[in-house]
Parts: sequence; structure tokens; C-alpha cells
Amino acid sequence: MLRSHTCGELTIANIGEKVTLCGWVQKSRDLGGLTFIDLRDRYGITQLAFNMDVHSTLCLEARKIGREFVIKAIGSVKERESKNLKMATGEIEIVVDHLEVLNAAITPPFTIEEQTDGGDDLRMKYRYLDLRRANVRANLELRHRIAIESRNYLDKLKFLEVETPVLIKSTPEGARDFVVPSRMNQGQFYALPQSPQTFKQLLMVAGFDRYYQIVKCFRDEDLRADRQPEFTQIDCEMSFIEREDILNTFEGLVRHLFESVKGIKIDSLPRMSYADAMKYYGCDKPDTRFDMQFVELNERVKNKGFKVFDDAELVIGINAKGCSEYTRKQLDELTNFVKRPQIGATGLVYARVNSDGTVKSSVDKFYDAEQLNAWAEKMNAQPGDLILILAGGINKTRKAMSELRLEMGTRLGLRDKNTFSCLWVIDFPLLEYSEEVNRYFAMHHPFTSPLPEDLTLIKENPGAVRANAYDMVINGVEVGGGSIRIHDRNLQSQMFSLLGFTTEEAQDQFGFLMNAFEFGAPPHGGIAFGFDRLCSLFGGSESIRDFIAFPKNNSGRDVMIDAPSVIHNDQLKELGIDVKE
Repeated sequence: MLRSHTCGELTIANIGEKVTLCGWVQKSRDLGGLTFIDLRDRYGITQLAFNMDVHSTLCLEARKIGREFVIKAIGSVKERESKNLKMATGEIEIVVDHLEVLNAAITPPFTIEEQTDGGDDLRMKYRYLDLRRANVRANLELRHRIAIESRNYLDKLKFLEVETPVLIKSTPEGARDFVVPSRMNQGQFYALPQSPQTFKQLLMVAGFDRYYQIVKCFRDEDLRADRQPEFTQIDCEMSFIEREDILNTFEGLVRHLFESVKGIKIDSLPRMSYADAMKYYGCDKPDTRFDMQFVELNERVKNKGFKVFDDAELVIGINAKGCSEYTRKQLDELTNFVKRPQIGATGLVYARVNSDGTVKSSVDKFYDAEQLNAWAEKMNAQPGDLILILAGGINKTRKAMSELRLEMGTRLGLRDKNTFSCLWVIDFPLLEYSEEVNRYFAMHHPFTSPLPEDLTLIKENPGAVRANAYDMVINGVEVGGGSIRIHDRNLQSQMFSLLGFTTEEAQDQFGFLMNAFEFGAPPHGGIAFGFDRLCSLFGGSESIRDFIAFPKNNSGRDVMIDAPSVIHNDQLKELGIDVKE
């Protein structure tokens, strides 16, 4: 080893020891008779000291060294006169008697510090430099820790980690596949897996009753802060279980991760039906760190002459506690917020509950005091509260109110990233109908089993069938989802038929799975956690890119290596792909 210690481990207990450190120069300070260099490696920073009176040649040599030079320093550990107790090594310094430059460095394009002056694009282009920053490195250390603890937990429960193929068959359901041309089978293509779904089900057929894998998956989708073209899942499957077994097992995993990684004890996770999530929060991944549930007001506000409410399919309100003193400017900001195209509300009605208990509304001329008091009673609004109301079609209004609720939660400081509220959302619809193509689509995927009590509805009313599925939601983020799977060939064939597959198409796409079911498939189910999302949630960030070593930008490009890129014509010809000369 070139070094005897790292730059983060020496303390006052090491005084007098001869040590060798290697690392990068964080910064240097020339104080005339003394020169100091802060030496950085993955583990921390240690101060190196050079004294002109003791070793002038060495001191002059140290002054020539620039930021990010890679150096080796040998010297003795000494107690610092001016201590820095914010640093783990802040009580000591190394009095250097030998210095070696292992590699010189040009001036980096941005400062390698927590508060850097580099923008996102610049730092992604030089990601290897960005990774030297302590806060970025800490994100990847957190990711490592979560992976280790996940493996520890699952291993203790006798889960086997099994690798599944990366070159698989393309299927039409779900998101777009990334495809890979085959040289040996020209005109045919592999796909990169969107998940190991069918393979983990086949592992259950094979008798591997507890499987997991921390696995790369690929989806050719438009990107955003919590989505990348390649991402990682904690993918799991179990045999001979029911839904309750899955929920208990993986609730245990998340509680273990919070306690072992964050030092936080999480209570048992409550369960909420999809119907209640939509009714009270307007989305299937509610942020339950704060209340502000929707209250339906149809019976209190309709047929009073206010056309907006009279014509609406649904009128709902939320109670913003303590906000009755909002100014007209603040209310106009909220109105403009809900009228943004991506939210789509046509307007916002509000009512203040004044300190004397009277209620004043923006539509006072249509409602008398008694009627407005009935609003406040229904909303459980007290003096000082502000009622915010939206109206329109059911789905559109719930979606808009969900966004307004989250906006108010943010404005009121109710969405603290260090507070965690977890729950299971269950009983999703099995299918959703598309008017455009006149057929059903799977709400999750085609292998999800219906709830046993809804099996009789499949033929007569498939839209009413609920899925034996579940999502784990933390702070309004879906971090995991799964289902009990179909393990019977006839039921799986029936599902494919509902989804518009002909018998031939189903056999062509998924015949290998249905054939496997004929050899004795056990009841099974599983779940997949978005590992990148889980890491960003634990790290208090909204962007998963901060927790991926080499992420893509919002255009799906790796600007560091300049990918994707053009392939040479000779390569294309070898793959049997037509080349335009």
C-alpha cells in the first residue's frame, strides 16, 4: 500500500506516529513561514504542514502544488495549535518531511466543494470530478448502505439472489423497450428488461420459493427528476403465500432499513384502499405527512344558483388551517397555480372563517350566512381557517385538488423531508379502459391476479374487478409495488383475452410462461422497490440522479461519454441494418 492511513482516520491518539497519506489537494494556504495543504481522499481531509524554517526546500516545493494534484506525503502526526473541531481530523496535522507528486492536475472546471460553482450540465460532463465532492460521495455511500442492509434482511429470511437475463424478448405491453439488434439472427432483436417479471415467476415454478435481485431495468420513457432510462430495483418474489404475507415481509424490510440506516423506528404501516386514496387525496400515492383531506360538498353547495357548482360533477374542498389572513395577492397566486395547463382547473373558490366565527366567501352573493356556516361545519373549519374549493368533472377535479393540497402543504411547511409517513395502498382496479383503442389495459401488468372475491365479475363486469395488488407509498412517493400473480393457465389466458390478445398473440408473446404453468406453478406473488427512489427519499432529495454514479440528463444523454452516439456503417452492415450511403 502506498499509504499507511486514510485522510479521515487520524486523531489526537496518533500523535507522534510516522504516517504516509495519499490523496488530492483540496486547497493550500501560504502564510509566509508556513504552508498548509488540505489533503482529501474518500474518507476525509487531513491538514499537512510545511515549515520554511525547518525545511525550506520542501516548503517551496509544496507552494508549487495546485488544486487536485495527487500527492503522497510522509510525516509525523502533531497536535494542531489552531484546532478545527468541525473536522474529524481537526485536532491534528501532519508535519511533512517527504513529499511526492503522484500526478499533476489542470485547474478543474468547477470547485470541488459542497457548495460548488458548477451548474448541473457542467458537473455531469465532468461527473468523475463531481463525485469527489463529499456530499455527492455521501449519497453513494448511503446507496451502498441501503443495498447491504437490504441483502442482510432478505438473506436472513432465506431469500436467494438469482441473476436473470439482460437480453430478453420484446413485449408490447407497458413502456417502450430498448431494443438490441442480433448479429447472429439478423432482422431480429433482443429487448433490455423493463423488469425481471416473467423470469422471477419462472423461478417460482422452478421451486426457488424466495427470490430477490438488486437489478438494472430499462425503459425508453420521457425523463424527469425521479426517472432515468436505466434504473435499479430491489426485485422480490415468494411462493406459497397470500397478500398479507407479502405486506408483512416487505413492511419489515422497510422498517429494518429505516432503523439500520437512518436510526428511525417506523410504526406498522396503515393500509388504504385505492378508492379512499382517490376520494380523500386525489391520487394513488398520497402524502400523509399532513392531513388536509378532501371533503365533498355537493349536497351543501348545489342548486343555489351558482352555475359553476350547479353544473359540476364534483365539488370538493380542503381546509388550510390558520390561513384565513391570506392576502388577495396570495389567493390570486393559488388561483393562477390551479389554472396552469398541467393542472387544468378553471378557477378557485375560497371562504375565510374569521376570528369572530363569521364566514366570508368569494361567492357571497349566491350563499347566505347560514349556508356558508354549513360549509364551515362540513369542512370542520374553525376561526382562522381558509377553505379552498374546486369544482368540475370527478377525475379532473380530484387531480387538480391533489396538486393544490401538495402546494399548500409545501407553503405551510408540512412536508418536512426528515419526517416519514409510510402506508400501503391496496385494492387497485385490475383494468383500465381506453376509449381511444376500445379495449382494456392492465393497471399494473397482465400477470396480476384479481382479488378472489371479484373473480366472478371478470366476465360480466371486468371494469369493476379489483387487483390483488399493493403499492408502498412514503411521503407521497411510490417506492414499491407488486401483486399476487396469476398461477393458473386458464385464468392467465382469460386475462390476455380481456387485454385484446388473440390466442396466437398470447402464445407467441407469453407461451413459455403459460406452458410452464402446466407443470405445476405454486401460488406466488412479489414486489419491486424502486431502489434509486428509496435512496433519494432516505437522502432527502427529490432527484434520483444525485444517487446514481453516472446518470443521464433530461434528454437521456450521458454528456460525459457522449452517448448515445452514431454507430459506424461497418457495424450496422454486420448487424444486417440497411445503411444509407
